[in-house]
Amino acid sequence: MTVDTPAWARDAVFYQVFADRFASSSRVVKPGPLEPWDASPTNDGYKGGDLLGLTERLDELADLGVNALYLNPIFTAASNHRYNAYDYLSVDPLLGGDAALRELLDAAHARDIRVILDGVFNHVGRGFWPFHHVLEAGASSPYRDWFYLDDDVIDGRGVVRAYDVPRGSSDHERGYRSWWNVPALPKLRVEHPAVREHLLGAVEHWLRFGIDGWRLDVPDDIEDPTFWPEFRRRVRAINPDAYIVGEIWEEAPEWLAGDRFDALMNYPLGVAILGFVGGSRLDARIIAGQANYERALVPLDGPAFGRVLDRQLTLYDPAVIAVQFNLIGSHDTPRARSVLGGSAARLRLATLLQLTLPGTPSIYYGDELAMEGAADPDCRRAYPPTGAPLDDDATATRAFVRAAIAARRGHVALRRGEASVMGSGPRWVVLERTAEGRRAIVAVNAGDEPVTVSLAGGAAGDLRPIGLPGYGGPVVDGDGTVTIPSLEAVVLVDD
Repeated sequence: MTVDTPAWARDAVFYQVFADRFASSSRVVKPGPLEPWDASPTNDGYKGGDLLGLTERLDELADLGVNALYLNPIFTAASNHRYNAYDYLSVDPLLGGDAALRELLDAAHARDIRVILDGVFNHVGRGFWPFHHVLEAGASSPYRDWFYLDDDVIDGRGVVRAYDVPRGSSDHERGYRSWWNVPALPKLRVEHPAVREHLLGAVEHWLRFGIDGWRLDVPDDIEDPTFWPEFRRRVRAINPDAYIVGEIWEEAPEWLAGDRFDALMNYPLGVAILGFVGGSRLDARIIAGQANYERALVPLDGPAFGRVLDRQLTLYDPAVIAVQFNLIGSHDTPRARSVLGGSAARLRLATLLQLTLPGTPSIYYGDELAMEGAADPDCRRAYPPTGAPLDDDATATRAFVRAAIAARRGHVALRRGEASVMGSGPRWVVLERTAEGRRAIVAVNAGDEPVTVSLAGGAAGDLRPIGLPGYGGPVVDGDGTVTIPSLEAVVLVDD
């Protein structure tokens, strides 16, 4: 099967936005009181961020170098995260409604910024109108086959109990299947023709509206093996360049064989970057707050990190590796800086690796300002308002990320082509990148002391250094060695 991934994604730098927490516009009138913007986030509280607030700050993101946005769910729902949709065909009024998305897309595209949306098609909220119909009409509802109802409900001997049962209750107690036994999240029967058509019709609607692709929530929880191939066919029929990303946390080549997704959220690479850069300074308490991190995130030395990279660079088709969705943090994980022991310097180093390895990097909103936060909901703190004073770490990190993105976008070998591990040591690694006849070397020192490393017998002699804010100029000796200060890196490119 042919693997066909969108060419634009090879050159993209994504920025992930959790809409309720990014920016609020006075043009979106809020219906009532909100949680204070600068208060610690809660599971249920609303800060009042909206899509027009994001639109009004697009110039800041363009200045950073971002050229693609990934938006957490924006469809009408009764939660700040909106992973429990009420209506797949309407943008939440709290975010400004459909008109706000129209304005955002037009403004983003005018700046050559692509936009992908979060699709949650495994489950819905209790307010989803067909489920509400079942709640009212029970087994008599024509929508009863849209959900996995208990036999007693279907036979008229039981009722659907969506609100007076605890989380973790059984299907029989609730009268229906839900995602992870959460009563608020009824599971959809995507194999049912009417459900399938409703979902795929919504997917097509927003593609025609102008979005540039989809990030797909918990796709491996959808049990019908024919759903995602049909999803891909119908997406690509409308937009052959649409980017399709699946939220799967493990290595999974079978999902990237050309019939389903273009990329996965590349948590294995992100965990390895954090493990290498953090080393013994990783914060075990922060890591323990997220189940996947607690299981997989461990300190790595340079050789171990190199072995992970070698595996990552051969695990998938080259066309897939070129667009893997590379991240070091998201709405589901503690903030990278907090994982790294609160060190903004280590965050900058991890971000540099993320931006110079093959794939499509995604910056979680606020990481460019060195924001901190433990696991959900703390990782979803509000973004600083326009004009808010920034501390030294925030200012330095933004300048660094801006320069690193510019380096990536300015040199083809830092964003496309091949990568290999030239060498590694206890706390350092040297990478070589080649693309279209061009070369680059990235040498990273994640240790607490300066290191002098060999660049393969003078292999860097014809390369020039790229300046990065806060990093001293590299000392490259005639014998092909380079000295790298603690928690710094050297990026060398040909002209």
